[in-house]
Amino acid sequence: MALVKVIGLAVLTLWSSLNGKSAHVLLSARWDSLWYVRVVEHGYSFTVQARDGRILSDMAFFPLFPALERVLSHLLLISPADAGLVISAVSSLFAAAGIYRLVGLFTDYRTALLVVALWATVPVSIVQSMAYSESLFTAVSSWALYCALKEKWLFAGLLACAAGLTRPVGVAVALGLWSAVAVSVHKKGWSIPKVTSLIVSPAGFSSYILWVGAQKGSLFGYLDVQSEWGNGFDGGVTFLKFAGTLVVTPPYVGGVALIVAVGLAIWSYVLGFLGRYPLPVQVYSGIVVLLALGSSGFFGSKPRLLIPAFSLLIPLAIFLGRKARVVRASVIVSMCLVSASYGAFWLNGSGPP
Repeated sequence: MALVKVIGLAVLTLWSSLNGKSAHVLLSARWDSLWYVRVVEHGYSFTVQARDGRILSDMAFFPLFPALERVLSHLLLISPADAGLVISAVSSLFAAAGIYRLVGLFTDYRTALLVVALWATVPVSIVQSMAYSESLFTAVSSWALYCALKEKWLFAGLLACAAGLTRPVGVAVALGLWSAVAVSVHKKGWSIPKVTSLIVSPAGFSSYILWVGAQKGSLFGYLDVQSEWGNGFDGGVTFLKFAGTLVVTPPYVGGVALIVAVGLAIWSYVLGFLGRYPLPVQVYSGIVVLLALGSSGFFGSKPRLLIPAFSLLIPLAIFLGRKARVVRASVIVSMCLVSASYGAFWLNGSGPP
């Protein structure tokens, strides 16, 4: 995992220098990273007017990541932006460990290791090294689900709460935990830790959403904030329109590739039921995919929104696990190089919105 990240950063540094850009700036001081730093420096008070008149508020960004940036920047005497890079680097390692331990519970540890390798080398994996919250969210989510399957209810509830303070899709972790509690109650009955985890797990995202609502003077204030950003849930209508436009627009390759990719993701998710993955894992992944593809936000952000849905990689990992070691190594090395190159190209171009 660490070696994959080092390769990705090395390629990004070289590519950026050839383009007269700073890899450090691209990783820590653009797009969402800037918004997190503003929260650290000024609290939730910053808005900017977009060219089309929309008012974009920093309340769209959940508080745990900037809170950790603030603490770490004071402890290490570094800038909040650099603190964000440290958080992402450490979180990506914890995420890898969490994915390994979780997937190993219901497959085998060779498959689990391959899932980690694939997760670290998906084309947009450079986001895992940016001052973004994807790595932190994946870390707390994977360990929350692991604790849920091991019936460590209090730890699972606290980690699910942390996930809810990191990103709005933390609701997927809470519902995954609820499904684990439901299964356990059916088999063993109720207990105080189970009830506590049910209460604590959704407290993160619900408390922040209620706080934003109070600041905006409306129960649905957070939805209003997201609406200004162009985000909302329309069941995939916007996505289907985007895909349809690509399909009928020359050279047509983009639309076909997009449909194939989404089809493979859905097929991989269905295989999870056929493979009898634990219900909490399926609930979690299903909601992550649903919210990513069903939102009306800019399409360019959807690939990174799918990063936490690591269980979609399990079928490919099982397939590779049946191949010779040289084949597995060749695939992972190839993906690593492609991911590093694409990440450098991506950040030096449009980048992740």
